[in-house]
Amino acid sequence: MVKNLIILLAVLLFGSEIYAQALKNNEIKFSLNEDASNYIKLTFANQTWLRWNQNNPGSVVGNASYSKAENESWDISLRRTRVQLLGQFTDRIFFYAQIGQNNFNYLSARKSGLFLHDALGEYAFIPKKLSIGAGLTGWSGLARFASPSVGSIMGIDAPLFEQWNNDVNDQFLRHFAIYAKGKLGKIDYRFALAKPMLTQNASATIPAFSQNATYSQNPANAQLHGYAFYQFFDEESNLTPYTTGSYLGKKKVFNIGAGFMQQSNAMWYRGSTGDTVSTAMQVWAIDAYYDAPLSSKGNAISAYFAYFNASMGPNFVRNLGVNNIASGVVASQASFAGAGNAFPMFGTGNTLAGQFGYKFKDNLLKSSGTLLPYMMFQYGNYQRFKDPMIVWNVGLNWLIKGHNSKITLDYQSRPIFNSDSQGNLVETDRKGLLLLQWQVGIF
Repeated sequence: MVKNLIILLAVLLFGSEIYAQALKNNEIKFSLNEDASNYIKLTFANQTWLRWNQNNPGSVVGNASYSKAENESWDISLRRTRVQLLGQFTDRIFFYAQIGQNNFNYLSARKSGLFLHDALGEYAFIPKKLSIGAGLTGWSGLARFASPSVGSIMGIDAPLFEQWNNDVNDQFLRHFAIYAKGKLGKIDYRFALAKPMLTQNASATIPAFSQNATYSQNPANAQLHGYAFYQFFDEESNLTPYTTGSYLGKKKVFNIGAGFMQQSNAMWYRGSTGDTVSTAMQVWAIDAYYDAPLSSKGNAISAYFAYFNASMGPNFVRNLGVNNIASGVVASQASFAGAGNAFPMFGTGNTLAGQFGYKFKDNLLKSSGTLLPYMMFQYGNYQRFKDPMIVWNVGLNWLIKGHNSKITLDYQSRPIFNSDSQGNLVETDRKGLLLLQWQVGIF
């Protein structure tokens, strides 16, 4: 039904000729020339979540006039809803736009509406080797999943900490930037020069100004991004900035990459004499990605491993609760991470992350598709904490029709940190989150 609705929209926009093409190619794509090298394409994706969460200590649900403490919460929400419009106008001119909504749950403001994710134009100066574009864009550096393709994520979500400044000085990882991308032999590269958005308008919660570093509220300096990876086997598309989570055995990919993000005077903190000290944001990473079929039956494996080194000023830590299920916290009962399902996702120090999945053969469940179990972890050795920050997930994908229709069951375990008698932040408990997602889309 979703596909038919999208096709109907495409017919209204582009005419009835697209209907036949959409049926033939299982996509909504309208050719602008005879060999289809110039085209316009429309996509859609929706992720619905059903959750049960063990809330962080002191979590409440409600507003300033009335709120209720909840040790456990459940909800139904929309994690992501996206519509993309992209096209190759000529052999050298490409455009891309995306609208959507994220994290719309029972606590959200009503009728907040879709917002702009991407809007860019791009020109191929040297086809395949060098293209330059500008606009509101997800082209950035650092690591593979700093800009993930949300429709092809292997687990319940991408390793979100790679989106380092999400909704602080960007718009859900996108920023106003000029970028260069291309392929030089087996090397795929991307570089971007961005103008960060004002942190005063951030939709994310920013730690208060103190002796521990946080984001500066001064007008921002330029932010530099870069990422490059060597492709040992099949080459991946770099049409858009968004990297595939899993190819489900359709490609044999092995890449090793490295990237960085840098912004001078991006952070500030209170010095020993009470003065304000500014410092740079500097993050670099190395990662490896392997995704390949194991036999002609369609069974496959997918693996990813990454290391990050972050210098964000002394003792910087940022908590984040994805699509947070609670609206606040009682200060006297609160743990370090605050309300709901939040945990310390980012911090000055070193972070390791990995994920592994195994896809069973095609049609394991006959006409009902196949299965893909997975596991994920994040290990943070933060300067501010005495104990490591460890989050892990285990889950199972039911691939009804690949990524176009899949149901994912996931369990996440996250730490609770509090101060000990010496004032050190240590892990004192763990909480769980059980999540069921249904994704439908046409890509």
